[in-house]
Amino acid sequence: MPPQTAVQAAATPQATEDYMPLNGIDHVELFVGNAKQAAFFYTRAFGFQLVAYSGLETGARDRASYVLRQGRIRLVLTGALGSDSPIAEHQHKHGDGVKVIALSVPSVDDAWREATLRGAEGVVEPHAISDEHGTVRLATIKTYGETVHTFVERGEYAGAFLPGYTAMSDGSEDTGMLLALDHIVGNVEHMDPWVKYYEDVFDMKEMLHFTDEAISTEYSALMSKVVTSGNGVVKFPINEPAEAKRKSQIDEYLEFYEGPGAQHLAVATRDIVATVAELRRRGVEFLDIPDAYYDEVPARVPEVQDILADLRAQGILVDRDDDGYLLQIFTKPVGDRPTVFFEVIERHGARGFGDGNFKALFEALEREQDRRGNL
Repeated sequence: MPPQTAVQAAATPQATEDYMPLNGIDHVELFVGNAKQAAFFYTRAFGFQLVAYSGLETGARDRASYVLRQGRIRLVLTGALGSDSPIAEHQHKHGDGVKVIALSVPSVDDAWREATLRGAEGVVEPHAISDEHGTVRLATIKTYGETVHTFVERGEYAGAFLPGYTAMSDGSEDTGMLLALDHIVGNVEHMDPWVKYYEDVFDMKEMLHFTDEAISTEYSALMSKVVTSGNGVVKFPINEPAEAKRKSQIDEYLEFYEGPGAQHLAVATRDIVATVAELRRRGVEFLDIPDAYYDEVPARVPEVQDILADLRAQGILVDRDDDGYLLQIFTKPVGDRPTVFFEVIERHGARGFGDGNFKALFEALEREQDRRGNL
């Protein structure tokens, strides 16, 4: 990675036919220790709505899965029904974490063919599943760690989620606070091979990269590259640890997740101040940002002067790039292990990922690491 600059946009590639068109992220499935309790947490704390279920009552013998929806975000929370289940094994090793990042594609067969021809390792070949609501085609390939990508082709399917699931409600409602998945960040030991994987297999392009000089504090550092689909709807930042005085947040994640995996889900909102205030009221915990951070915000991003007091009160970070500005905030880990967390982001034209906030963010993360004895 060139060391000359902290942040560099990749060169604009020549226009070519996209051999791996992606419609977006269909859903994200997390393997958890107790899916029923996790569903209660995500509906009550994050404002998701329970919409579908699969378990013993629907014919599933090895798992219970609860499907949650908010805006265009779909989360599937899956727990094992037996100690010898691969789901139980995954959760035992990693804790609660992302197993499946499912991608909506125009053709599962085409996506599978192109992916496996270009180096992806197949897990489940293309196949159809059907019920009275229609047919869905699926196929699965490996990515970093034990994470997989499932290709999903829904066609005219009209069911609650997938065949094998039944519609379910527990009285929760889609609060409308969170609109869509903005990006999903992966933590790996070595970044460049996985950047090349997404370039080769998915025809993604390197959008940005950040050196260890840009993403560093007195104690820790990391490096990151962002790959994006041709239409820009799927964005995957990929992080690796960098050498520093102490353990970085990526080192801590890799240690406690026991390998590579998805570090955080970034969810978009159109009113971050109101959203964060409501999430706090519901019990979601966020990283603490020093009050002094806001002294320089008006000079960096004058557009937020009128709401600066609200941003300060909620601990929301501010950054800008050539295309506009963004507002962002990060939760504390949502499970017992210091691994998976969420980002809430509101974009006003900006296409970046808050690189101007890296120092403040990582110092906040380091304070949490220090409290845990992991710095």
